[in-house]
Amino acid sequence: MDNVNDWMRQLLIWMNFDPAKTDVTQQIILMAVIAAIAVLTDFICRSFLSVIVYRLIKNTKVTWDDHLYDRKVLNKLVDIIPATLVYLMLPAVFPETSWTLIFLKRICLVYITACVINFFNSLFKVIADLGENNENMRNRPIKGAIQTLQVILFFVGAIFIISIIIDKSPSRLFAGLGASAAILMLVFKDTILGFVAGIQLSANHMLQKGDWITSVKHGANGRVIDMTLNTVKIQNFDHSITTIPPYALVSESFINWHNMEQSQGRRIMRSISIDMNTVKFCTQDMIDKFRQNPLAQEYIEEQLDRSEQARKEGNLYAVNELRLTNLGIFRAYLETYISLMPQVNPDLLYMIRYLQPTDKGMPVEVYLFSKDKEWKRYERIQANLFDHIIAVVPEFELRIFQSPTGADLNKYIRDN
Repeated sequence: MDNVNDWMRQLLIWMNFDPAKTDVTQQIILMAVIAAIAVLTDFICRSFLSVIVYRLIKNTKVTWDDHLYDRKVLNKLVDIIPATLVYLMLPAVFPETSWTLIFLKRICLVYITACVINFFNSLFKVIADLGENNENMRNRPIKGAIQTLQVILFFVGAIFIISIIIDKSPSRLFAGLGASAAILMLVFKDTILGFVAGIQLSANHMLQKGDWITSVKHGANGRVIDMTLNTVKIQNFDHSITTIPPYALVSESFINWHNMEQSQGRRIMRSISIDMNTVKFCTQDMIDKFRQNPLAQEYIEEQLDRSEQARKEGNLYAVNELRLTNLGIFRAYLETYISLMPQVNPDLLYMIRYLQPTDKGMPVEVYLFSKDKEWKRYERIQANLFDHIIAVVPEFELRIFQSPTGADLNKYIRDN
């Protein structure tokens, strides 16, 4: 370096420069030369990347290197080279004890550190992209882990930059921060909780991207479109977005419909309330009438045969137990009806059952599984079923219970 300075000084004196201004002129010229070398180096490296490296990447069969190209990872690595050259050549321009040299070297170190941080940050993003595109890793908390590494990267990088600026050892800063760990944990509480919750959600197979979940407390009902360190983003079916902290999903309950979508059917479980005042034993006329319905005929014949057999045996309890009611025939009719529905999965449980009677009547619940799980078609199947049930109830001389309305009161006044 001293030989370069001496040679430049002799050259300027030979060119009749003012000896008083020789040092300043020499520094300006050398800085211009260093800047030109840095720019030329940057140009050569980028040309090499674009002409050779990226062409090779595009021609390879593997896909991971395409992510390196898309994220411009190698470009960010190249940014370090010119800054490093400038840092190494600065002592040729300024004396070792010069404040200008110390200042410029610190700027170069800060820039190099920032470039290193930027390079590793882009590399982490490539790893996250590869994880999202890999079927085996898609259910793992890759994004949360990458974001944790990014937080650590920026935190450590900031410590190194501060240590360069104040000219202190990074170990001293880390030692000082260790004493304030409680404050750091408070600052990064959500990040730490989110990372731990992400691991729990993945390890217990509770949630993954693309799942349909419902969380009543948070007003969420839709598909998980993104899982990050601090939020789980859900696109509701009304196209609104709900964000929930991951630790809230671990500590609170939510419904995940993934297994339902992978199963052989989607459950329909809905009831109607029958006015209990209309439930009665069937007369012979009613039996003859209901027997004409092919879906109830088999049940009626079976019950009559069993009742006749019990009467012959003198089993009075069985005779009374087997007496036909309009509600019982209606229940048997519905069981036969849903068993014949092509949309019902017969391999899964289906039944008609009575729930606890209330002041609102006798709830009759329909329980079955629809083969079609797509929401719109599922709702259409359910709607068509209950359209039929509501319409067929009066045929069994039953009445659906509902609270009286103004129209009911007006009808009562007119009739009386």
